[in-house]
Amino acid sequence: MDRSLFLRIARAIGTSLFFIVVALCLAITIVPPFLDRIYYEGPVSRHYDGAHFFNPDGAIEPPVQPGRSRHGFVARWLLGSDDRPDWPDAVAVRQARPAPFAAPRGMKAIWVGHATVLVQAAGLNILTDPVWSDHASPLPPFGPKRVAKPGIAIEKLPKIDLILISHNHYDHLDLPTLKTLWARDKPKIVTSLGNDALLKAHGIAATALDWGQSVTGAALNDLVPQAVIQCETYEHCPDYRVHVTRNHHWSSRWGTDRNRALWSSFFIETRAGNIFFAGDTGAGDMRWADEAARIGPIRLALIPIGAFRFWPGQMQSDAHIGPRQAVEVFERLRASTAIPIHWGTFRLSYEKWDTPPRMLEHYLRCEGIPRSRFAPVKIGQEIMVPTVSSVPHEKPSCDERAIKALQ
Repeated sequence: MDRSLFLRIARAIGTSLFFIVVALCLAITIVPPFLDRIYYEGPVSRHYDGAHFFNPDGAIEPPVQPGRSRHGFVARWLLGSDDRPDWPDAVAVRQARPAPFAAPRGMKAIWVGHATVLVQAAGLNILTDPVWSDHASPLPPFGPKRVAKPGIAIEKLPKIDLILISHNHYDHLDLPTLKTLWARDKPKIVTSLGNDALLKAHGIAATALDWGQSVTGAALNDLVPQAVIQCETYEHCPDYRVHVTRNHHWSSRWGTDRNRALWSSFFIETRAGNIFFAGDTGAGDMRWADEAARIGPIRLALIPIGAFRFWPGQMQSDAHIGPRQAVEVFERLRASTAIPIHWGTFRLSYEKWDTPPRMLEHYLRCEGIPRSRFAPVKIGQEIMVPTVSSVPHEKPSCDERAIKALQ
């Protein structure tokens, strides 16, 4: 190659690289503020300072291994160089074909994957945090990729009456899925403060409530979101009632909009019994589970068990409960039956694909809880939820070394 031509090419490449570096530097200083969003404005409260929401029981700290830096952790996580255990590229799933609805007093549930569950109760079809996308990311095809296809093909879903959205992370608030369901069924959507603004920007209507507020199916049907706590007991309320309840988490779509919208769990009263959906949560003070239990007896609880480990041996993180804490939540809720969720779908953390359910089995044995009450299920498996019952149990000895050996 002619030397002058080589120099011109090298100079062009060098110039291009220079402008790319300059653009990246500008992005770091300009783009994040631009991407900040104000989803909610309202009065200051015990968990809202006028601009951002916060956990009154303590702040969420990033899951950084002792002796390591936060920036180093993020870089290693993004580059996949943090020595995470291997996950399968794909997990076999037998997709379910649910019936149109459950019997008047019946309750069935199908774990679709991650935090998505179809609950059919007394003729009501409920979806929690529906995600059918292949990637949980703002920039697909980058970001966490689904290793297990949804337990129900989206076109095989029955007509959805109610959707619950716990917060705005991409593995819980999936706009492509919500647009599809909204266009098809126009379901009622209940979420926590601020998330309705994000949905409204995409033509999707939702009712957003604060912790401690509730709304009836009649109020939703009449498009009166303000009609909260309008009847004293459920027996006087038609169809169902949704309570937005406290948990311990955080929110963000872009990083700079951190905690501009609220996160929550939900307590749903139906004529077939009560349902609790923990959303995505860390332990915090754990009293949020006690608060939910005081609303009434729980026939079915949906409790996360995964994404708790970010270095070898870690047992929980501030933002996610692990199997040990999931068992404590189950006992605090005094739930009759539970389904463990938030594992085995998207690789978000350090544990092996099957560490959460294997560890859960150990802790259930440690507490003497019958496996039938809180058993790991397969994606796509239909569960017939028994009626509420209280089963006393004794605590046998617990082999902590066997549990900690699970990586």
